[in-house]
Amino acid sequence: MSRPLTENGPALHVRLSMPSGNSLCRACKDRFLPVSEDSVAQFFFLVVSSAQSMKYKRLVPLFALVIFSTAAYLLYRALSAYEPAKILEAILAIPLARLALGALFVAGSYVSLTLFDMLAIRYIGAKLSYPRIALASFTALSIGHTLGLAAASSGAIRYRFYFRWDIDAGDIARIILFCAMTTTLGLNTLMGLALVLQANVAAKLLGFSQPGAIALGAACLALNVLYVALAAVLRRPLAIKRWEIPIPPVKLAIAQISIGTINFCFVAAALYELLPAAAGVGYFAVATVYVIANAASIISHVPGGLGVLEAVVIHVLPDVSMIGALVVFRFIYFLLPFIIGVALFAACELRQRSRQS
Repeated sequence: MSRPLTENGPALHVRLSMPSGNSLCRACKDRFLPVSEDSVAQFFFLVVSSAQSMKYKRLVPLFALVIFSTAAYLLYRALSAYEPAKILEAILAIPLARLALGALFVAGSYVSLTLFDMLAIRYIGAKLSYPRIALASFTALSIGHTLGLAAASSGAIRYRFYFRWDIDAGDIARIILFCAMTTTLGLNTLMGLALVLQANVAAKLLGFSQPGAIALGAACLALNVLYVALAAVLRRPLAIKRWEIPIPPVKLAIAQISIGTINFCFVAAALYELLPAAAGVGYFAVATVYVIANAASIISHVPGGLGVLEAVVIHVLPDVSMIGALVVFRFIYFLLPFIIGVALFAACELRQRSRQS
């Protein structure tokens, strides 16, 4: 059953039946009721079409101004205590070998992110080649990470790709939700491990006692265990008010947690490699700082977490050499992929238009 959805444009049809596929996809189809039409419509248009509404258009410039003003202020506070010449010196002091390793870990992170989409495609039961999935994922996330409001910005770009590859609006909404859940599970796992294994660092950042940090970390890990348990026992979607949240089969749930965690481990490793050896900071200490800063960035929706990561790291490690590492990290993880992503998106759009003409 489908219902036309319109928002200042041609109707989009949400196909609520799950397509057939391999045995794992058929398991998804057999076990789950479809997400309700209202849920799909609300989420999808929040992600893709709300910008077309006049009242939202009027708020976009103000909202962008607030975000960038906050980011600029945080970055100013983070950098104002340091001389530009010393920051440049710290950047040039990073050994090429560590810079190469950092770039390699960044590449590993973006490859992991493409696997988020690959799992999501299996989850909805669609068939799509990995090169196409990787193109959509990398383009969407390289741009979304830098622009902020990643669910909206990357979701809109995913829609542009997947809809032209015959995946309908309802399934695209499920892909976005699935990838968001994979991100949450991965961040939650690494945060739980960091809080338990680096309780002293976490306590300093969060203002907790060490036992409080350990208890919070254990709670984070327990939530992931609960998610896997629900995947193992539930045969119907998890209903919360009007929303129906299908839980994937247990194999997919475990894959979500594994790949989501690997992604954040790669990112933390990239930052760790760029920090000077003289800092004497271990990997898990860096991971603890990163996941807490990343959680703050997600909550604030500041584009690329601009200023948030810097502020947190400097609070823990107030040294000019940290700033050089952060500047390089921001370039190789955010700016360089953003440039590539924009170029890919523009090339794909131009190619699509030329085909249509």
